[in-house]
Formats: sequence, C-alpha cells, structure tokens
Amino acid sequence: MDYELIPPSGRRLSRDEYLGMIDRGEFTYDVFEPASEIAVRIFQDAAAVRYQARIAARWSGGSDRGLYWHTDLYELREGRWQAVWSHATRIRDAD
Repeated sequence: MDYELIPPSGRRLSRDEYLGMIDRGEFTYDVFEPASEIAVRIFQDAAAVRYQARIAARWSGGSDRGLYWHTDLYELREGRWQAVWSHATRIRDAD
C-alpha cells in the first residue's frame, strides 16, 4: 500500500479510498491549516512530521471542526519525498 490514513474515527483508509471520497464530494475540508510549528525528524530515507492542525470538515451525514495532532511519515523514493502514512488525533480539551 503506497499511502494509508488513520483519521480520528480510527478507520484505516487507503490513498484511493481517501482521494475517492474527496473526488466524489463525500468528504470536504472547509479549513485545514497548521495551528502549531511543524516539527520534522529525518532518518536517512524517511522523515516524520508532527504538527497541530485546525480543521473544519463536512461529509455525508455530518460535519466537525476542531484541533488535531497530525503525524505523517514520508519516504524518499527516487529523489522525491512521498507521504506513506498519516495519523490524526483530536485534541479534546481544545473544543
């Protein structure tokens, strides 16, 4: 699998599932912006990125807004950094 996202719901989404939901209009971001400094750790051909993001999103049957921690893992592939994993966790006391 080239990319995998674990959103706050805990459901694992492949790249195609995630982008398909966005393309079909089943999931829309109204706001997705950094809310903290972006920390980066590089380990040879991999890098970890961690930051807080302010998000407002809508999907079929609901919507949500809040502050979330994001941790993303990138791999260096053929000279380009490519996202391979992403994980988001809601910051509950920020609501």
